[in-house]
Amino acid sequence: MVNLGEPFPNFQANTTVGPIQFYDWLGNSWGVLFSHPSDFTPVCTTELARVIQLHGEFERRGVKVIALSCDSVESHHAWANDIKMYAKCDSQDALPYPIIADERRELAVQLNMIDPDEVDAQGMPLTARAVFVVDPNKKMRLSILYPATTGRNFDEILRAIDSLQLTDKHRVATPVDWKPGDFVMVQPTVPDQHIPTLFPYTTVIPLPSGKRYLRQTPQP
Repeated sequence: MVNLGEPFPNFQANTTVGPIQFYDWLGNSWGVLFSHPSDFTPVCTTELARVIQLHGEFERRGVKVIALSCDSVESHHAWANDIKMYAKCDSQDALPYPIIADERRELAVQLNMIDPDEVDAQGMPLTARAVFVVDPNKKMRLSILYPATTGRNFDEILRAIDSLQLTDKHRVATPVDWKPGDFVMVQPTVPDQHIPTLFPYTTVIPLPSGKRYLRQTPQP
């Protein structure tokens, strides 16, 4: 199990674009690895189709996307046409991201993605709907785990990446329901005396406690 801030494993895998070494494949980009329980299943098809539709948004943020399930590369290739049809894209186009084959569950176990309530026809465990965001330094920056019955919201994953990339550059934090362009909060570690220089348009929200920790500023 990898915790936030720890190095993400540099695994080897067979994928729909051939064998990869994760660090080599990622290069200097951000990365999203997301798992799904099984090919030719309804929720997974909608999810992978949505990632096709949003692929340009991931690219614009410098993010590479890679999927994973416990099925074979051959199964992934056969399933791809269903995904592309649901995404309403040209069936002749290749999938814009690779899918990892993890038939022996090695990566699923290593990353603690197994869902004990989901098994295949042979009784083998399947992966849950995990999402891992890895930064260019190969560190885990975000981890979300959904059960098989709950499809993910990839717009929220993009929003979270926007927050990670923004807060890496500036000493701010993004509040509840933040969207790019909204006001942000100055981090508590920034002393009040530095505010006029760093964030000259900051507003301190008055609170019953009298404490000055809600310091709101336009997004840098």
